[in-house]
Amino acid sequence: MGSADIAKNKYVSITTRKRSGDTVSSAVWIAQLPDGRLGFTTGSDSGKVKRIRNFADVILRPCDARGKVADGAIEVQAVASVLTGADVEPVKAAVKQKYGWQFTMVEVTGTLRGWFKKSTAADCAIVLQLTP
Repeated sequence: MGSADIAKNKYVSITTRKRSGDTVSSAVWIAQLPDGRLGFTTGSDSGKVKRIRNFADVILRPCDARGKVADGAIEVQAVASVLTGADVEPVKAAVKQKYGWQFTMVEVTGTLRGWFKKSTAADCAIVLQLTP
């Protein structure tokens, strides 16, 4: 599997960096965008967004639903950027197309959760440009 195939995985671990230099990995759903970049949605209040705004270089690896990366899994370097507002819609559409009813269920759950506590749900997107 080459780096361009990372989007074919159901779950991808994205590793971001804190100011302290420590790294944090999270499992995400990821989709290929029409322009060749990759993307996923998340809440603007998530730690991923804060870390990406500070350090755009990230590492992507295939993983399972819990974020466990198999030994010897490929590692793909990328540069991440945060999108907000109307720019989120194409990413949301790509993820929804790939994950279908599962994405819809996550959206509904996020909306319900927002009724009971302050939550930004998936109000922003992360776009990833793979680096050679």
